[in-house]
Amino acid sequence: MTLPDDATLTRDGLAPERPEAQVLILACGALAREILALIRANGWTHMDLMCLPAILHNHPDRIPGAVRQSVKRHRARYKTIFVAYADCGTGGKLFDLCKELGVEMLEGPHCYSFFEGNDVFRKRAEDEFTALYLTDFLTRQFDAFLWKPLGLDRHPELRDTYFGHYEKLVYQAQTDDPALTEKARACAERLGLAFERRFTGYGDLATALTQAAG
Repeated sequence: MTLPDDATLTRDGLAPERPEAQVLILACGALAREILALIRANGWTHMDLMCLPAILHNHPDRIPGAVRQSVKRHRARYKTIFVAYADCGTGGKLFDLCKELGVEMLEGPHCYSFFEGNDVFRKRAEDEFTALYLTDFLTRQFDAFLWKPLGLDRHPELRDTYFGHYEKLVYQAQTDDPALTEKARACAERLGLAFERRFTGYGDLATALTQAAG
């Protein structure tokens, strides 16, 4: 299975490549590298991966409709479809949709939660409401997801308007990559925030995919 660059995963997603597989993981493009790494590491040759464009996260109301279309389009080709999205700002609509379609999905409100572990994240949440989170993917795609959509490339003076109530940037590292850590640190500096790195690995994503693999 070939993986396109981050810009393509953000804009276009990833088409499935193995229709002979039994299980389709229907995921957000922001999780493609992590899911593919888990598939390869565990030898899950019966699994295929399809990703919707990661940029849908900037319009979460569009996620349920895109998931519905994809499940209906590919259901006949696979024995099982697992939706690798958390709620992701859909206000419970994605959960309701998956229940209607009879497919399982990731637990948790968003990727920051399941990467850290939903139980751990819930315990931290009350003390970290002034934290901004980045994952590996969002660190690499910081400009595409935050800086440019908010117009900060044209009007950097708006930084305090958007981020004045934040105190720190927490980089949830899925991998040990010093270059990526420094990029996340630079993102914190651009936003005028304190920096903290936490190595999370794949967290509950690994557990959920192991269950989906059967």
